Amino acid sequence: MQKHPVSPRELLASLWRNRVLIRAMIKREVLGRYRGSFLGVLWSFFNPVFMLIVYTFVFSVVFKARWSAGSDSKTEFALVLFAGLIVFNLFSEAINRAPGLILSNVNYVKKVVFPLEVLPWISLGSAFFHFIISLCVWITGYIVLFGPPPATAVYLPLVLLPLVLLTMGLSWFLASLGVFMRDVTQLIGIITSVMMFLSPIFYPVSALPEKYQHLIFMNPLTIVIEQVRAVLFWGTAPDFGNLAIYVIVASCIAWLGFSWFQKTRKGFADVL
Repeated sequence: MQKHPVSPRELLASLWRNRVLIRAMIKREVLGRYRGSFLGVLWSFFNPVFMLIVYTFVFSVVFKARWSAGSDSKTEFALVLFAGLIVFNLFSEAINRAPGLILSNVNYVKKVVFPLEVLPWISLGSAFFHFIISLCVWITGYIVLFGPPPATAVYLPLVLLPLVLLTMGLSWFLASLGVFMRDVTQLIGIITSVMMFLSPIFYPVSALPEKYQHLIFMNPLTIVIEQVRAVLFWGTAPDFGNLAIYVIVASCIAWLGFSWFQKTRKGFADVL
């Protein structure tokens, strides 16, 4: 029986070795999602714009929410909200699909020799495509309303790094677990829905009573959302100390998820 290495080095080596395959399958994934529709890939642009309008209307017009006490700007609220929303969507799109990655690609398990460990990379790559489109929408809106984005925006890749590592680790774990426990798909959908409202997307952390503020930081999305807003909107440098800790923890989770996937993949064919 073929052995599958579980070392951190193999995690990176597999990504590099299969980079051409991953890139080709991400492209196929993105184009396939919109194949047959009249607007095609343009839907990836209209969807975030539409959701931005809806959320802004509901929270800033209906509920009259404001991001800061001294500001009455609906445009500020819209951009701050949207910055958090696109981070959450990047995470949730990859995580929600993770439990079904193997189940929806049974042929890759039984009929061909395929590097199954790249499937979460493909899922994340597809989610990243939509993230980039949404980010372009955000940047366009910021330029129109406020001018050029702050120079601190160059830190965005650094801020997103721990989220990428965390998402990949969880995706490997859930992709494997979804083969053996089919209810995981339903459970993850519920969890991500709850996480959306327990993340500071529609409200600032300061809006919570002080005794509860530490609880929201237990949500792994909170730090990333706050730091993305800091570098993109508020023009402040990220908290490098917290980011360094987050990268270390997320790297461990990525490796543990990869190890779990590699050790359990030999049982996929028997279950499927």
